[in-house]
Amino acid sequence: MHIHILGICGTFMAGIAVLAKELGHVVTGSDQNIYPPMSDVLAAKGIDIYQGYDEQQFAVKPDQVVIGNAMSRGNPAVEYVLNNNLNYVCGPQWLSEHVLQGRWVAALSGTHGKTTTTAMLTWILEFAGKKPGFLIGGVAGNFDESARLGDGEFFVVEADEYDSAFFDKRSKFVHYRPRTLVINNLEYDHADIFPDMAAIQTQFHHLVRTVPENGLILSPPGQESIEQVLEQGCWTPRQTVGIVDRRNPCAGANWQAKRSVNDGSSFGVWFEGKKAADVSWNLCGDHNLNNGLMAIASAHHMGISIEQAAQALSQFGGVKRRMELLASIENIHVYDDFAHHPTAIKTTLEGLRAKVGSEQICAVIEPRSNTMQKGIHQKSLKNAFAAADEVIWHKLPAMEWDLQDLIQGNSTPMQGSDSVDRIIEILVANAKQAAGQPRHFILMSNGGFDGIHTRLIKTLETQLGAA
Repeated sequence: MHIHILGICGTFMAGIAVLAKELGHVVTGSDQNIYPPMSDVLAAKGIDIYQGYDEQQFAVKPDQVVIGNAMSRGNPAVEYVLNNNLNYVCGPQWLSEHVLQGRWVAALSGTHGKTTTTAMLTWILEFAGKKPGFLIGGVAGNFDESARLGDGEFFVVEADEYDSAFFDKRSKFVHYRPRTLVINNLEYDHADIFPDMAAIQTQFHHLVRTVPENGLILSPPGQESIEQVLEQGCWTPRQTVGIVDRRNPCAGANWQAKRSVNDGSSFGVWFEGKKAADVSWNLCGDHNLNNGLMAIASAHHMGISIEQAAQALSQFGGVKRRMELLASIENIHVYDDFAHHPTAIKTTLEGLRAKVGSEQICAVIEPRSNTMQKGIHQKSLKNAFAAADEVIWHKLPAMEWDLQDLIQGNSTPMQGSDSVDRIIEILVANAKQAAGQPRHFILMSNGGFDGIHTRLIKTLETQLGAA
C-alpha cells in the first residue's frame, strides 16, 4: 500500500511514517517546513518528502492519505484529497487501527514531560529485554529514532491532548486505549484549540474512560486539575507519584523520590513506604525526578522490577531538544530546549541552576506556541525566570501582547529583539565578556527558531575559537 502523509515533518506524523515504513508500506509525504531532527529521521528511513502542498504531489495516486492536525481546510493538498474522494484518515486513528490493536499500550500524558517520560519508559523496557514498540514526540538518545514497531507485547506512546485532525477534534490520546496511563500534570495550554481548562479536562476524562479495570493510572497527588478529572468518573486503580522534600510534601504518595544531592542527579526511589532503589544519572531538576519516577512506576506495572528500572535510568541518554547540550566553546555552553510554557521554563532553569551553581545563565526565548503568542500566560511568565541571570526574547510578529510590559516589570534583566541576527550578536558579546568564566546559553523554542542553534555555534567558534 502507498501511504502519503500530509504534515510529515511534525514529530508525531514523522513517527507514523516510520511505523508505516516498517510495516512494509510505500511511504511518501509533504510538509511546508522541513528541518531537523525529524527531517533527518525520515531521510535515514529513505522516506521521500515533497516540499509544499500543491497538487503535483498526487501525480502518483496514493492508496491512503494520513492527514496531520496542522492541516486545515483551504490547504491545497487537503482540498485535492476531498475533491477527488481519496481515502483519508487522521494519524491517531491510523496508529490505533494498524499498530496498537492487541498490544499493552502505555500512554504518557500531561502538559509537560510527555516526551521525556515516554523516552524513559521505552528505554527501561528496552533495557529489560522487552523490545517495545514506541512513538515518541522527539528523538531519544538511547535509540536515535522517534518510532519503532518493536517485537514484544508492549507499545509506549506519547499521549498528546492536541486535536487529531481538522475533521476529528478529539484529542489524539482518545484513540490509544491504554492499559497503563500516566497523567504527569495538567495545566492550561493550546489556547488555539481549547477555550478553557474545563475543555481540556473533558478530553482527559474521555481518556480516563478508556482505561480498563485491570489497568493503572499514575498521577501526582493533590493536583486540583487532575483530581477534578478523576472525580468525573474513574474505573481504574490509581497510584500517586511525587517528590518528597520541604517544597513538595508528597509524603502520602505511593511512589516517592527523595534527592540524594541538591540538583537531583542522584535520588532514592521509595514504594509504599519502603526504599526500593537508587538512581544516579546525567539529568538534573525536579521535573526530571518526577518524569523518572513516573517511568519507574509505569514499568513496575508492566512487570519490570524497580531495581532494574532504576539501573536502566542510570544509563538514560536523554532526548534531543530537552536541555540538549549542543556545544561547549571556550567555556560557553549552548543548549537546545523545547520548553514553551511558563512551568516548563521555570523548572528547566531551576534544574540547571541547581547543577551549575553561581555560573551565568542566559535564557533565549522564542514564544512560538499559540498560547504564548496570545499572551495567555503573561502573568505566569513574570515568575518563570528567577533562576536565570539574563533573558533575551525573540519578538515575533504574531505576538498579541506587549513584551515591554514583562521586560519592565521583571526582576531578571530582559531585552527583546525581532532579529535572530541581533540576538546572536548579543550572545556573542556576552560570551566575550565572560573572559573564560563558564556561561550557559539556553535556546528555548518548540520550532526551528530560524536556525539560531547552528548559526550561533558557528559564530562562537569563529570569534572565540573552537574548544
